[in-house]
Parts: sequence; structure tokens; C-alpha cells
Amino acid sequence: MSRRTVLWVAFVVVHLGVAWLGFLMPNEPMGDVYRVYEPWSTQALNGGGIVGIDETWVYPQLALTPMVLAHAFVPFVGSYTVAWVLLVMLVDAVAFALLVGRGHAAGRTVAAWYWLAYIAALGPVGLYRLDGFTVPVAIAACLWLVGRPWLASILLAAVTWMKVWPAALLAAALVALRRRGAVIGGAVAVSAVTLAAVWAAGGGANAFGFIGDQTTRGLQVEAPVAAPYLWGALLRLDGFSVYYSYDLLTFQVTGTQIDPVIAAMTPLLVLAMAAVAVLGVVKAWRGATFHALFPVLSLALVTGFIVFNKVGSPQYLCWLIPSLVLGLLLDRSAWIAPATLALAAALLTQFVYPVLYMGILVPEPLAVSLLTARNLVLIALFAWMVARLARVRSPRHTALAAPRAVA
Repeated sequence: MSRRTVLWVAFVVVHLGVAWLGFLMPNEPMGDVYRVYEPWSTQALNGGGIVGIDETWVYPQLALTPMVLAHAFVPFVGSYTVAWVLLVMLVDAVAFALLVGRGHAAGRTVAAWYWLAYIAALGPVGLYRLDGFTVPVAIAACLWLVGRPWLASILLAAVTWMKVWPAALLAAALVALRRRGAVIGGAVAVSAVTLAAVWAAGGGANAFGFIGDQTTRGLQVEAPVAAPYLWGALLRLDGFSVYYSYDLLTFQVTGTQIDPVIAAMTPLLVLAMAAVAVLGVVKAWRGATFHALFPVLSLALVTGFIVFNKVGSPQYLCWLIPSLVLGLLLDRSAWIAPATLALAAALLTQFVYPVLYMGILVPEPLAVSLLTARNLVLIALFAWMVARLARVRSPRHTALAAPRAVA
């Protein structure tokens, strides 16, 4: 059996196994699919109103696209939930085929195995969420950035209009890629078409409603910044608790002086992302190559987007995959250590959700400790990537340093 065949057999086994776990594990890891994706898309198809057009929505407008597409498979499988995971598996398969290629390059093989290991480590939430649809598209875009920057930018912009996180990959591409006009052009084209369609449908007033919904949110229970309040709830301190937000359909925390923290997080997130981006710009200006700069810059931006975010959901760990896959593809020896650390974060996330999630909602020591450990791993990964970004060297400096290193 060829190496390529083994990879594809593993692809099927991992995806079917993780998809099946969604039905076996506690706390409904596929609950978003039938509780919100199916009703939203059914309402749109039946003429009952379109979220993001007729009303403000927590997601950008194109997020409805995969939710609607999943209905095409319902007549064949009889369940929207199964149809959704089938759609995600098909998109994964396309990106996996691009990554594997003919299966001879060692870097491609390592990156492909890593992706499968990450899917298994993160568990069902990685497939039964909108993020699971955006990740393979982002991987394909990253693979095409150098050779087909227009197409890559169009794909990244499209998934950014589904979930905002791929904007970090777009920003890294704009800094690291020499053909910046293509990156800007693709993103502007997709954004212009999307906004024109929204306005034509009468949703102009709600075009950017998802931004307001995000900035006015409280601290979600799994966000790193929520840790002191979660521990306060665990220790039964006065005023500290976990509660459910019926407006946002998420669990949040509250406690002493939480409002100033909530108010500070969005500006802090913007400042952190700007600082990382500026560091990347300096490295690009000094001549750093795309291969040296893009994976580390994109991972620093993505992890920063998680670490400094007041919203934190288990599926956010999916966001790390494209940068890590590309890093392993380009230089597996340099990326195996951070990839392993990220894999540990994914596995801890699956333990927290869905396995021990009730121990977060009604705080228990084991669950809260594991979540805290996961968040500390993410913070460490962010710090590591920023430090690595600071050490990225231009080819000229590398060439000058090489003789001294050999001597």
C-alpha cells in the first residue's frame, strides 16, 4: 500500500471516527448544528427572513452560505447534522488532496499526518462548527498564496466574511507576500461584492452588525481573560459566577470590577494585533522571505486573536491549523516543537469540551484546572511565536552569519 493510500485511509478513519464521537460524547458537541445552523438556514430557505440581512447577526453574512449548502445533502442522509459534517468532510478532502499532492514529499506527508492528528485531538467540535468549514478553505488558500495570490486572497476574504479569524491570515499575507496588490485586490473584490449583495437585499443597516455584537459581549467562560473570574466562581467568592447569555447563546462569567475588563479587552486586542503586525512589517522591510515570515507571523496573529479575545470557544483551536500545516510543510524540523505544543492545547480543549464541560459551568477543580492549563499553553505559544518573529532574519543577515556559525 502506497504512502498516499495510507494517508487517505487515515483521513477517512479519523473523520468518520470523530464525526461519530459527536453523537456519543456528552454536552452535545454538535448542538450548534441542529440548534442554530439548521433553524437559521431553514428560515432563509423558507422565506422567513435572512439573518445578517433582516436582522443583526453574530456572524458575517457569508456564514449562512455553508449552512444553506448543507441542505443539499439532507435528502441523501436524512439528517441536517449528518449533512453538515459530510459537507465539512468534503471540503476537508479537497484541501487534503491539495496538501498531499502525489504523496512523495516528506514535508507534505508530515503536514498531512499532523492535520489528521489535530482533528483527532480536538475532537467533534472541530467538525461540528462553522470554523470547521473555514479551516480547509484557509489551508488551500495558504498553499496557493505564492503561486496564485489572487485566488488565495479571494478564498481568505470569503471565509473572513464567514468567521472573522482568517483576517489574521490575510494580514500576514499582506505583510509577507511581495505581490501585495493581489492580496488587497482579492480581498477588496470579495468584500465589495458581498456588501453590494447585502445592500441590494435591503440589509445595509445590518452589514456590520457582527462587529457590534462582538464588541459589546461579556467575558466568555473559556477565554483566557475569564480565568480569574472562573476561579472566583470555583472558590465561591462573593459576586463571582458563571451564567448563560440568552442573547448570545453562550456561557459568560461575572465578578468584581468585571466591566472595566470587558471594556479594555477590545482595545487591548487591537493593540496586540497591531504590535505583532508592525513587527512583521519591520521584518518584511528588512528582506525576510515569505517562507521564513508568513507561518510565524500568521500563527502569532491567530494565537494573539485567541489570547486577547474576551470570547473563547473550543472550536477556536481550529484556527491554529493552517499556519502549523504550512510551517511543517516548509520546515518541519523548525515547526515540530510548536506544532506539538499546539496539539497538546487541542487535546486539553477536548477534555474540557465536551468531556468535562459541566465542571466549567458549575465550576469543579479538575475541569477548571485543565482549562487554565490549556489557556496557559496558548499564552506560551503566542509568546513563543512573537519571540520567534523577533528573531526572523533576512537572507542577507543569514548569509553573513552562516560562516561565523560554521566556524
